[in-house]
Amino acid sequence: MNTSLQRRWELDALRGVMLIMMFSTHLPTRFSLGLGQTLGFVSAAEGFVMLSAFMAGMVYTKKSLQHGASAMRTAFLKRTLKVYACHVACLLLLFTVIAMLGIKFDQPGLKNLIGFYLDNPVTGLLTSVLLIYNPPLLDILPLYVMFLLISPWILAHGMRHGWRGIFAVSGALWLAAQFELSAYLYAMLVAVTGLTVPFRETGSFETFAWLLLWVFGLWLGSLDARGVLQRRPPFSNRIIGGALVLALLFFIWRHAVGQVPFPQHQTLNLLFDKWHLGPLRMLNFFALLVIVMHFFSGRCMPRLRFFEVIGAASLPVFCMHLIMVLLTLAIIGDVWDERDDWMDELLLAGGLLLLYLSARAAIRLTRKVDQR
Repeated sequence: MNTSLQRRWELDALRGVMLIMMFSTHLPTRFSLGLGQTLGFVSAAEGFVMLSAFMAGMVYTKKSLQHGASAMRTAFLKRTLKVYACHVACLLLLFTVIAMLGIKFDQPGLKNLIGFYLDNPVTGLLTSVLLIYNPPLLDILPLYVMFLLISPWILAHGMRHGWRGIFAVSGALWLAAQFELSAYLYAMLVAVTGLTVPFRETGSFETFAWLLLWVFGLWLGSLDARGVLQRRPPFSNRIIGGALVLALLFFIWRHAVGQVPFPQHQTLNLLFDKWHLGPLRMLNFFALLVIVMHFFSGRCMPRLRFFEVIGAASLPVFCMHLIMVLLTLAIIGDVWDERDDWMDELLLAGGLLLLYLSARAAIRLTRKVDQR
């Protein structure tokens, strides 16, 4: 994001919290299960994507208002290329150094993660660069790239003509995504092109479902950039009470039964599905969002510098978190119950320290570049 604009430290802190939550659940330690979905049937990914969209809507709406739509589109394109370059760099590191380490140490977790690439290295490399083949853990940045590509037109249309039509289309796509829209469209693409990448290797995130969350974040960010959120009336007591009741219900449910809400009913679990953003999962998320917007404004939040620094360098920190997780899978493996407790404690604490140091280094480098 444009560092010439005044940073919102509370937003950086929230992003930092979400990045740490993602790292703690992705790192293969004995702590990952307990730290997953701690607030209910919602993960850090939903908050991170929505908040990223919010900040994009906020920053690029200001860019459009100050310098015009053309400058806004150019800024979006630069950001898209930067995210894409980071994704490709992570892929190349995975397919070379990390893959060789995983084979050398014979780690089945890492080899399963890139099984398609190991069986089809040329196809895997080419299609991953084209954002078709997306191994697990490396499937969220491609989502981000695609959303950034279409965001200038979404934002420009919303600013000129309003957001009702945009929400109608994205809402319809979210509904269709609950019935496997992406799988259907991909099957049509395979029939036309002869692609050999299985649909399950294209990434876990249902693109058309997550688009609704991205659009919502863009809309909120655009409102914030024009001062609308600051002037909005506070949530009514009925809305706040309802959000608190729902959040508490989902929190108790999650910790009473575990991360699978209906252990004996797979079909009902689709209502909470992460990859399709099932309807009850969305309800859980928006209940938490209302609570955060009402109770945790920048005026009453304590300054949490550790989280703030990590969130201020979200892209390099996200890439560093991926690299550390993948290296752990390749060298140490994912069978944590065969390790001593102190090893997992050291892995988690050391990893968090490295995230913080990488964030400090990235911020320092960015400042030097901006001063030139």
